[in-house]
Amino acid sequence: MSSMNFMEKLLDGAEVEWQPFEQVAKIKHGKDWKGLDAGDVPVYGSGGVMGYVDTYSYDKPTVLIPRKGSITNIFYVETPFWNVDTIYYTEIDTSKIVPKYFYHFIKTIDLMALDAGSGRPSLTQAILNKIQTPIPCPENPEKSLEIQAEIVRILDAFTELTAELTARKKQYNYYRDQLLSFEGGEVEWKTLGDVYKFQYGKGNTIPTLGGEYPVYGSNGIVGTHNEFNSEDSPVIGHIGAYAGIVNWGAGKHFVTYNGVICKLINKLVHPKYAYYQLLKQDFNSMAKSASHPFVSYDALNKVSIPIPPPAEQARIVSILDNFDALTNSLSEGLPREIELRQKQYEYYRDLLLSFPKPEAAA
Repeated sequence: MSSMNFMEKLLDGAEVEWQPFEQVAKIKHGKDWKGLDAGDVPVYGSGGVMGYVDTYSYDKPTVLIPRKGSITNIFYVETPFWNVDTIYYTEIDTSKIVPKYFYHFIKTIDLMALDAGSGRPSLTQAILNKIQTPIPCPENPEKSLEIQAEIVRILDAFTELTAELTARKKQYNYYRDQLLSFEGGEVEWKTLGDVYKFQYGKGNTIPTLGGEYPVYGSNGIVGTHNEFNSEDSPVIGHIGAYAGIVNWGAGKHFVTYNGVICKLINKLVHPKYAYYQLLKQDFNSMAKSASHPFVSYDALNKVSIPIPPPAEQARIVSILDNFDALTNSLSEGLPREIELRQKQYEYYRDLLLSFPKPEAAA
């Protein structure tokens, strides 16, 4: 897509007028929800959905913008909802602006740069009202809304694909967890310390020599090396932002200190079955809170997993291996694809919404 040619054709010579936020939408505060009865109307705070109640504060398409807390969490909502006082909702003037267009534009704003809080991040109504919003062809409202709707159509194509890919990953995780779940008395349970010998990798830096063996850090392959210290076994992120992330180290590979080598010591446990059980765990929540979060041997050794008979382990592994292949290597391909689609969306969003500003508005 050539951005200039496309936008020139879409605008067809029309001007773009930058209007203050307050001219296209009114900011409305949220209210406490604790006295409301349970229901099916979602309650939004700055972190997302907090619960469900039986009444709503607004029932038209809107953009929810956090007032304090996670101020970059912008939500587009078309169905009835309730919002608490940590997040604003907007009454959008639909004669001027398409609500979803408004949402995509707000996503381009660096809201952290507008933070007015001295401690916890916050956005004030006065600051938001000064945001300049591009309105194409304002002298012809019908054409303006058509242009906005076309931009929305293009951007939604990217977000819908990302949502589909994310749903596939959630579906896989759901079936994986179902296959790996057993009632207490159905199978034997063992601690991970009875299944694996855990050992931190070697070296605080990524080897630079290169070689035939992949190098694993805390979040997957980070290079190559001419030595290996593990073979066909899981690698668990040990330290830093990716503490607790699990990857499968195929073949011979080298693990740095940022990863934990998982050496299988129980011959009655299928290597891939044990790996899938590791994926099911929430090791990240076990990471000790520190300047550099880390997962300890002690935390890993205490986790208990179910061990069904060998034939059942093999059956489960076969199903999950096939499912993994069908979903484009979920351990690597799908997350990368999701990240790529998100980057594409952000690129075209910024491209399509980067209208030239007059000097006074810039």
